[in-house]
Amino acid sequence: MTTLSTAVPAAPRDGRLARLWRGRAEDAPWVRPALLGLLVATGLLYLWNLSASGYANSFYSAAVQAGGESWKAFFFGSLDAANAITVDKPPAALWPMALSVRLFGLGSWQILVPEVLMGVGTVAVLYAAVRRRFAAGAGLIAGAVLALTPVAALMFRFNNPDALLALLMTVAVYCVLRALERERDAAKWLVWAGVAFGLAFLAKTLQAFLILPPLALVYLVCAPGGFGRRLGRLALGGLAMLVSAGWWVALVELWPASSRPYVGGSQNNSFLELTFGYNGLGRINGDETGSVGGGGPGGAMGGGRWGETGIVRMFNDSVGGQISWLLPAALILLVAGLVVTWRAHRTDTARSAFLVWGGALLMTLAVFSFMAGIFHEYYTVALAPYVAALVGMGAAVLWEERTRWLASAALAVTVAVTAWWAWTLLGRTPDWLPWLRWTVLVAGAVAALGLLFAGRVDRRLGLAVAGLGLAAGLAGPFAYTLETVNAGHQGSIVTAGPAGGAMGGRGPGGGRLFEGGGMTPPGGQGGQGGQMPGGQMPGGQMPPGGQTPGGQMPGGQMPGGQGLGRGFPGGTPPQGMTRGEGRGGGGMGGLLNGASVGTEAKAALLADADAYTWVAATVGAQNAASYQLATEKPVMAIGGFNGSDPSPTLDAFKRYVTEGKIHYFIGGGEGGAGGEGAGRMGGGGPGGDSEISTWVSETFEKVTIGGATLYDLTEKK
Repeated sequence: MTTLSTAVPAAPRDGRLARLWRGRAEDAPWVRPALLGLLVATGLLYLWNLSASGYANSFYSAAVQAGGESWKAFFFGSLDAANAITVDKPPAALWPMALSVRLFGLGSWQILVPEVLMGVGTVAVLYAAVRRRFAAGAGLIAGAVLALTPVAALMFRFNNPDALLALLMTVAVYCVLRALERERDAAKWLVWAGVAFGLAFLAKTLQAFLILPPLALVYLVCAPGGFGRRLGRLALGGLAMLVSAGWWVALVELWPASSRPYVGGSQNNSFLELTFGYNGLGRINGDETGSVGGGGPGGAMGGGRWGETGIVRMFNDSVGGQISWLLPAALILLVAGLVVTWRAHRTDTARSAFLVWGGALLMTLAVFSFMAGIFHEYYTVALAPYVAALVGMGAAVLWEERTRWLASAALAVTVAVTAWWAWTLLGRTPDWLPWLRWTVLVAGAVAALGLLFAGRVDRRLGLAVAGLGLAAGLAGPFAYTLETVNAGHQGSIVTAGPAGGAMGGRGPGGGRLFEGGGMTPPGGQGGQGGQMPGGQMPGGQMPPGGQTPGGQMPGGQMPGGQGLGRGFPGGTPPQGMTRGEGRGGGGMGGLLNGASVGTEAKAALLADADAYTWVAATVGAQNAASYQLATEKPVMAIGGFNGSDPSPTLDAFKRYVTEGKIHYFIGGGEGGAGGEGAGRMGGGGPGGDSEISTWVSETFEKVTIGGATLYDLTEKK
C-alpha cells in the first residue's frame, strides 16, 4: 500500500494573510468557503440559546467577577475581589472571561462568549493540523466531528477550565506536527509547543501534561535530523514549557502568604501541594485530602465513588453519550492508518500524524479510564480533538486506498460499527427520538454495504455512499448536541444530551440533574436508582428512598467522617431542612450549586456595603458565589469550594469581625441554606468553618430576611 506523506504538498511559507482568505493554491474552489462555513456554523451553533446557562458554574463566574474588579484577584484567580481565597485551579482559564467582563460588564454572554470563541478556534486549529498532511476533506470531517461532539458543545458553552485546555492541547499537537516536518523549523515549533503546554498547565495543572510523553516519544523517534539534535530540541521545548508555566507558580510560592489570598484546594496554602496532591496524584489514586472523596481503588472494572473504573469506562451509561459516538471508529481508523503507512520512511509525516494523535488519544483514554479520584463526564472533552482528527485522517487514507479490498472493507466495518454503537447509545434513552435509533442503524448498514464496492463504482456514487455513512455516524451526536444547546446548564457537574443520556436525567424545573436542580431531584433521590455516580454516595451507598431514617447518613456522617450537622450554627441544620438536604437549589448543602438569592437579602447585603471589605461570609464557595454575583460585592467563601480548606482560621475570622471587615454571616434558610451545610465535606484541617459557625451562632443574633438566615456581625446578642 502507498503512503500519503506526499499526497498533499506542504503549504507555502509566504503570503500568509492572503492564504488565509484564498486558501492553498492547490485547493479546489469549494475548500475555503467550506472551511469558513464550518467555522461560522460552529460559532452560531454554540451561541444558540447561550444565555440559558446564566452564570453556568457560579464558582468560576464569581472569580471572573472578582478579576473584573481587582487586578490582584485577576492575577491569583481569587474568588472575591477582597482576595480571601482562590479557586482550586490556576487562573489562566479565568483570564479571557475576566477581561471580557472588565471590558463589557458582568453578564452571561460576557462570561460565556470567550468559551464559544475557544471552541471555534479549536475547530480551526484542528482543521489546520489535519490539513497539513491530508486532503481538505479530512480536515473538514475532523472539524465537523469535533464541533458536533456532545461534550464539546457542552464545554465550549460553559465556563470551566476544560475549554481552554482543549484548545491549547490542540495547539500543542499542531506545533509538534509542524516540528516533525522540517529540521530547520523544528526548534521554533517545539518552543511554541512548550509554551502551549505551559499555558495549559496554568489552566488545569497536571492534566496538561497527559499527552506530553507520547508526543515527545514520537518526535524523538520520527523527526528528521540526528538523534542528539532531536534530543536537544526537545530539551529546548521543555525549557519553554517550564518558563511559560513556572513564572506564575514561582511568583505565587514566593509571594508573602500574608499579602496574597489563600490557595484554594490546598491544606497548607501551597500551590505546589495543590498541584501534586488534590489536583494531581490524588486524581489518579483517589487520595484527595480536602475533597468530597476519591474514587476508591482503580483497576479493571473496579467500583469507585466516581463510577466504575476500567477499560469500558468511556462507553458506560454515564460517559458513553458524551464522547464515545465515534471513539470505536477512531480506534479502528488509527490501526488502519498505521497499517497503510507502516512501510514508510522513519520521518514520514503522515504516519507521524497518526502516531501523535493516536498516542494522545490512548494516553488520555487510559488515564481517564483507570483514575480512581474525582472524575466527571465533562472531562472527556479532552478526548474530542484526538477522536475527530483520527476519524478525519483515517477516512481520508482509506478513501484514497478504496480500490483495495482491505481498505474498502475497513471503511465498511468502521461505518457499520459506528452505526451499531450509535444504535446502542440511543437505546439508552428509548423515549427520546425513538425513530432516530433505527434510522441510523439502517442508513449505516446500507452505507457499509455500499462502501465494500466503493472502489469499483462510479466516483459520484461512491461519494454519495460515503456521505451516507458520514451522516449515519454524525446523526446521533448531532441530535445530542442540539439537545445540549437547547438547554441551560448550571452548577458544578454538567452533562450533555437528553434526560437519561448521562447521570440520572433531569432535576426540578427541567434542569439537568446535578446542575441547576442541585444534588437531588424531586423526592430526594439521586441519579439512576436514587444513587450518586457509581451507585454510591461518597463514603457509601444511599439506602432505599434516597435517605436514611431521620434524614441522616449512616452514623450521621458525611465523607471524611464529618457529621452532617457540622457547619450549621449549633451543629444542626435549619428547621425544616433534613441533614444532607439542600435548600434553594443548593443540593448537598450548596456544594455543587449555589443558592437562590432573594431581593430582600440582596438589599440587606448592599446596604452600606462600601463600609465593609466583605459584605458577607458563608461556608462553601458556591453559596458565596451566588451572593457575590447577585450583589457584585466581595463575599468570603469560608473553607473554599467545599468548606474543607482551613481558611480562615477561627482567630483570623474573629479578627476580621473585630476590625469591622465583614457585615453578615449567611446561615440557613430559603435561598441560602446550603452555605453552612457545605462545611467539612472532605474533612479538612482542624477548626475552620464548624468553629466559626458555632461561634457566630453563640455570639450574634439571627435574623431572617427574605427567607435567608443572616447573622449581623456588627450586632452581638
